[in-house]
Amino acid sequence: MSNTIDSARIETPVGPFTILAGPDGAVRAAGFTADPANLLPVMHPSLRGEPRTRPDLGPVTAAVAAYLDGDLAAIDDVPVEQHSGGAFLSHAWQVLRDVKPGEPITYTAYAGLAGRPAAVRAAAAACARNAAALFVPCHRVLRTDGTLGGYRWGLPVKCWLLDHERPGRD
Repeated sequence: MSNTIDSARIETPVGPFTILAGPDGAVRAAGFTADPANLLPVMHPSLRGEPRTRPDLGPVTAAVAAYLDGDLAAIDDVPVEQHSGGAFLSHAWQVLRDVKPGEPITYTAYAGLAGRPAAVRAAAAACARNAAALFVPCHRVLRTDGTLGGYRWGLPVKCWLLDHERPGRD
């Protein structure tokens, strides 16, 4: 790891949220953990670097704070940089960024939106391999029966995020 990447931690109602960003400010990884080292294995090797702790990451941190304060669209325009080694995953992650807060979809619907309606397992794999939690909102994808399914950062976190985004929650 020869590159340096910036790391910042934000306290949330469901625990610490850590963000790793490249020199251009694009989010390379994010997740509900206090330790940036927990994010490095989920990142593509070409994007990894030595985390350098910062008090905040400027507009990225501001966007997360605004999201937590109820501006659910605040994270939509935060740049994200992920590499998958495959065209489908990259496309699927971009499609996922268009899933609106408060409007979760099923893995089947997600596969359809990504252009491969029969590839439900590939859609689930895109969620599982997503390194930029929250910014690429894999928490908004549910099983066909409406149950939560899995989430790298735990089902209580996924449940909180979905509840936070639910219309009329206040």
